[in-house]
Amino acid sequence: MLRASAVCEEAGYPTSSLTCEGFLRQAVAISVGLGMPNIPVALVPGHVGTQSKDELRRNILEVTAERVIENLTRTLAAGSGNAEPGARDIIFKGGFKAVNRHFYEKELSDGLPVVPPTQEDVEAFLRFTDRDSNEVLGTILPDQRAATIWSIAVNGVMAGCRPEYMPILVALVEAMADPAYGVEHSGNTPGSDTLIILNGPIIGQLGFNYTQGALRDGFMPNTSIGRFWRLYLRNVAGFLPRKNDKATFGNTWRVVLAENEDVLKKIGWEPNSVEMGFSAGENTVTIGRYTGGGSFSSVSGSTPEQMLPYLVDSVLKYHTWQLLFTVSVGSGSLRPLLVITPLIAETIAKAGWSKADVKRYLYEHARLPAWEFERYLRDWTIRGVWNLEEEVRLGRMPKIAQQCVCVCAQRLSRLSGGQAHRTAAGLATETGRSRVLTPRLLLAPEVIEQP
Repeated sequence: MLRASAVCEEAGYPTSSLTCEGFLRQAVAISVGLGMPNIPVALVPGHVGTQSKDELRRNILEVTAERVIENLTRTLAAGSGNAEPGARDIIFKGGFKAVNRHFYEKELSDGLPVVPPTQEDVEAFLRFTDRDSNEVLGTILPDQRAATIWSIAVNGVMAGCRPEYMPILVALVEAMADPAYGVEHSGNTPGSDTLIILNGPIIGQLGFNYTQGALRDGFMPNTSIGRFWRLYLRNVAGFLPRKNDKATFGNTWRVVLAENEDVLKKIGWEPNSVEMGFSAGENTVTIGRYTGGGSFSSVSGSTPEQMLPYLVDSVLKYHTWQLLFTVSVGSGSLRPLLVITPLIAETIAKAGWSKADVKRYLYEHARLPAWEFERYLRDWTIRGVWNLEEEVRLGRMPKIAQQCVCVCAQRLSRLSGGQAHRTAAGLATETGRSRVLTPRLLLAPEVIEQP
């Protein structure tokens, strides 16, 4: 609503955006990001979902209506937003503790100590890319700041990354800036967070953990690059808790998931990067936003037919209300991600099954009865009433539900002699439409050894 108000106000038409009490700080933050810090808002006390009709009516008449009239009948005051420092301005001088206290008070850190981004350290990162430090990769919402090579290096230093990680950081921000990713939704109610998936020789070259504990912190490249993503969302995109970040509970940033390509090669399965449209052996990153997940600690059986029902059960149990992302309030995609161990993958492959065979099995067995699908749609979407037969008859839904699959993937700059040399290919976004929902399978380290 505020974005529409900004367009109207700029065209000379007065507006008044109704804002619930819990979203006032977000409204202020968004207004600043839109370049109009004084966009008129009218308070709606409390939360409309918790009030009776009489309570809501009273609050609107006694509080909101008066402010709406005032907003529509007065001249919008000129904005006087605080000017931000320049990219190379020194914003603070002091020791390690003093710098961290300043950064924390100014909401420039995630609450943990950061590495002070000195000129010397930033320059060290820039030596690992041949791109100009002032190059703009895109404009990042909601604060509409320019994503520059310089700001990537600054936040990389702060996150504790090593300079040689710079090509990965650049690729990640290129993917973040791609409109297909939809970074502006990073602070929405479900509190989803991004998982970064890494493929290619760079995994071994830079010492990523891709064996036991692949999703655990404690390994510098996996951990610091995951932290970088969240810092960049805060400091450049502008997602600050209780302001533009309105996650009800939220998720902590995730470590980078490096795929175990050694085992994939051994069993003849293609890596995730190949499924994203790249050649085997290329360095790539893939990003996807997830609300959460779960873990099934053991799988019984010695054949695919005995083991895969456990995966089917997990897919069904962890995907219920998320359907609203595709059929209600948004036009996104729902693409389950299954991370399995080499033990499971090798057992399945030994029986002659390919990754495509596993996906086909999941498609044929991970299904909901139509009545239960209708119930999910009825209970969790804003529409309220669903009749699948009527939707098909009217041509609004195919007889076999189609699923739009949208992912963002980025080829990394090749490394040679410690320096980065950018490949000709730019950001690659694979968008496809399939008659089946095919979950992605990633190979993670073996966790449980069976005798």
